[in-house]
Amino acid sequence: MSIQSNTRQHASGALTLGVSVMFAAALSACVNYAGIHSDAKTAEPQQFATQQSLPAEQGHWPAGNWAEQFGDAQLKALIDEALKNNPTLDQARARVAAASAYSETARASTMPRVDASYSLTRQQLSNTTFVPPPFGGSWQTENKGVLSASYDLDLWGKNREALKAAISQRQASEADAEFVKLALTTSIARTYNQLARLYVLRDIAQEEITQRERIDRITAGRIATGLDTEVERKTAQANLATSRASLKSLDGQTLTTRYQIAALLGAGPDRGLQITRPTLGTGNEVRLPDNLPADLVSRRPEIVAARWHVDAMTHDVREAKAEFYPDINLSAAIGLDAFGFGRFLTAASRTASVGPAIHLPIFDAGELRAQLKGRYAEFDYAVATYNETLVTALSEIARQLADVRSTDAQLVDAQTAQDAARRADELALVQYKAGLTNQLTVLNTDLNALSADQAVANLRMNRRDQQIALASALGGGFVDASNADSAAAPRANASAPDTPVVATR
Repeated sequence: MSIQSNTRQHASGALTLGVSVMFAAALSACVNYAGIHSDAKTAEPQQFATQQSLPAEQGHWPAGNWAEQFGDAQLKALIDEALKNNPTLDQARARVAAASAYSETARASTMPRVDASYSLTRQQLSNTTFVPPPFGGSWQTENKGVLSASYDLDLWGKNREALKAAISQRQASEADAEFVKLALTTSIARTYNQLARLYVLRDIAQEEITQRERIDRITAGRIATGLDTEVERKTAQANLATSRASLKSLDGQTLTTRYQIAALLGAGPDRGLQITRPTLGTGNEVRLPDNLPADLVSRRPEIVAARWHVDAMTHDVREAKAEFYPDINLSAAIGLDAFGFGRFLTAASRTASVGPAIHLPIFDAGELRAQLKGRYAEFDYAVATYNETLVTALSEIARQLADVRSTDAQLVDAQTAQDAARRADELALVQYKAGLTNQLTVLNTDLNALSADQAVANLRMNRRDQQIALASALGGGFVDASNADSAAAPRANASAPDTPVVATR
């Protein structure tokens, strides 16, 4: 008895050893991802030299209502209207909804699945197969009802990585939607500022028409006294007609700008005709916030979106690696199967099954390796996109700040030139009326005064446009909610996809 027991133990041990050796041999013969990796690395904002271009000025990040700093209630109302009705935002929201649905689908793959089915089949059974008479050769009605359940053990985390990738893609789509929202509000504010510019330039053009009408009247008086000729009269009339044409051109530009704003609102062109003249103020003092490069990655929605895309591709790579390992699925089923109706709901009709299913890729002609290479390529692209987005954002802030400072300096000299040109224009007109100078001098000083007025108006409008663009470049009040929770924040780390796949169950 003892000898038989020992014999059975040795046989069992030999069988276990044999299965282990066969399993190890199968694994060694399977496809693998050796030699496939990525050297891409995401950039850190601190690695870029920004201390001189982006100095710490103890300023504040823009708030979500940054456009209200200009004190124009109509601008606020237009932005609120656009955020409700714009089709571009509807597209962004639809993409978020699609990404959310996909993440729910990925989550379902990590959970057990239960299904129920019922079928009724009328068939003629063969008389020459395994079904003996009297059933063989006869027509029978088969009733079959099955309740089944299955669960993928996911030992290598394939389904979990797919879920994480889907969640990251959803986060990226939400950040993309915020970027679309910021781009829309910025476009409305800048176009609205352009409308304000056109109104100011129209005022200047209207004043110029009044001035040139005065010159025309003075010229007519001088012709009567013999001081001027018909040449001067025609010159004055030509300049007056030119000014009137400029005014009509500005009216046309004003109308098209109204139509542009209406389109941004997601409304018809007639909506633009209801917009009244802007009353924009100067706005807040421009000062950059401290710790700008480091905090920018959570303040710019497109940077946050790019960072989530990198995180999603990290999990996609890990999912692709898990495809190289055995996939074990547990399944069980219980049901009833019978010919006819009378015996269907009886214990004798009961059927049941239970067991595992194992899938192990051994030879696939390089399909899995090619798939992993593709995932790594997408990861490299996501990292490059993130790095480019970060560099572009830093450059944009520096350029907008430089433009603001330059415009402030230009305004000082432009206003000095404007005061001098206006004074010269007034003196020249008085002297012309008194017969102390000619028309050419008057027209030159008038043209200089017109140019000076336009230059100051354009610089002021440029300054506000640059301030709007800077607020947008600083994120427009966006804050990445996941940044407050380090566990939820994406890790844009290029070495993450190269982490070995380890069974967790």
